[in-house]
Amino acid sequence: MKVTIIGCSGSFPGPDSPASCYLLEAEGFRLLLDFGSGSLGALQRHIDLYDVDAICLTHLHADHCLDICGYHVARTYGPAAPYPKVPVYAPKGAGRRLAAAYGMPEEPGLETAFDFVALTPGAFEIGPFTVTAGLVNHPVETYGFRAESGGRSVAYSGDTGESGELVRLADGTDLFLCEASFLERPELPQGLHLTGRQAAEHAAKAGAGRLVLTHLVPWHDRLRVLDEAASGGYDGPIELARSGAVYELA
Repeated sequence: MKVTIIGCSGSFPGPDSPASCYLLEAEGFRLLLDFGSGSLGALQRHIDLYDVDAICLTHLHADHCLDICGYHVARTYGPAAPYPKVPVYAPKGAGRRLAAAYGMPEEPGLETAFDFVALTPGAFEIGPFTVTAGLVNHPVETYGFRAESGGRSVAYSGDTGESGELVRLADGTDLFLCEASFLERPELPQGLHLTGRQAAEHAAKAGAGRLVLTHLVPWHDRLRVLDEAASGGYDGPIELARSGAVYELA
């Protein structure tokens, strides 16, 4: 399995990264986890515009899904259109919500380019991947994902506060992409985001092989996020996510 970080900026694109988007590849199949603001452009540095086989959206905040709208244009009006529809696994109502964001009527909506499948907790097959979705701790319906193929695995937190379900999704995984949006301070909001320390605590409980801190908010000092993660009791390798970074899980 090959994992490429397309975008890892939290809440909005930063100066050196789009918002959340992660490309998983196995056996020639290409799966996107999230498709946040600005990621469509950066994605084209790594694969052809029309080579996406499936998309999973953790939730419907703009920094995790909005470039679906631009991708609809590419697949509906591109030079060889119509292109095959891409399945989009997302929270219920995603098609309607994203059509409204695009400014389209509900009919035909975005269904000329995509087949929307409502997520529920549990495991399902997408090409060579077994994907497990679990509800995590965020103010809207939000899923974390675990993807497995060829005996290797990656877990992705999406956006979440502290979550036992996230620990289960990341259990023994080779690579753990975990959000670290907050810096430590008194009385942090509950059920919203994690700090670097909390991300590391989740990785330690899960026994994950490698922790990559994601959803890095542009106004924070990233090195401080990394320093705080060092206090979380995780003894594996920890690093900051970077747009363009590639992980070969062989």
